[in-house]
Amino acid sequence: MGARVTREDRLGFAYRLAAVILRPIMQVITRRDWRGTEHLDVDSGMVLAANHLSWFDPIVISHVMWDNGRPPRFLAKDSLFRVPVVGWILRHAGQIPVVRGTRDAAAAVEAAVDAARSGECVIVYPEGTITKDPDLWPMAAKTGAARIALTAGVPVIPMAHWGAQDVMGPYRKEFKAFPRKTMHVLIGAPVDLDDLRTDGEPDAEALREATDRVMSAITALLRDVRKEQEQTSRPEAA
Repeated sequence: MGARVTREDRLGFAYRLAAVILRPIMQVITRRDWRGTEHLDVDSGMVLAANHLSWFDPIVISHVMWDNGRPPRFLAKDSLFRVPVVGWILRHAGQIPVVRGTRDAAAAVEAAVDAARSGECVIVYPEGTITKDPDLWPMAAKTGAARIALTAGVPVIPMAHWGAQDVMGPYRKEFKAFPRKTMHVLIGAPVDLDDLRTDGEPDAEALREATDRVMSAITALLRDVRKEQEQTSRPEAA
């Protein structure tokens, strides 16, 4: 198993260019409420599994990961790789395209497994898409995050975040940079999957059980984040 990849490693021009451009912007237009970042201090690769609120999510997650020395490698929809400028950065920064419903989807999982085994931090949205829940709670998940983690033999770190939807609403192209929004992020301890790990490929039952545990962890973290945010923003009684 490879030692973990950090931002001090050679990541390539495109990766560092994206960090140089985006990090100062995030410092200007957002405030931080990041907790649990100590759980990112893992001496190996990892799968980080997060809820999905809007198209602004990846930038929020990238900010957290970069500032904690764990440059992220995303599984992203292949259509993003055809967007001018964005696509060039994604391709040259080593991000992993996912073509749903084709053999290339399996190739993406294999690439993610290789990356995790090599010490990289692979970011997966278990839901596979932005939530369609009217109250923005996580939906049913696919088994990709569990498959990558169990096959690669790396931990799954759950993350819940709240606030990205205030910058860009779900499935909306709006961008509300000001007033500054707070990005609430809570990262949990690795999900316990030890009893599900085997020397071979994980079976369907193990994948579903692992996925359920991961989503339960993310939902519990999000519940805590949203409860705290509501309590601190609620006006005092007269």
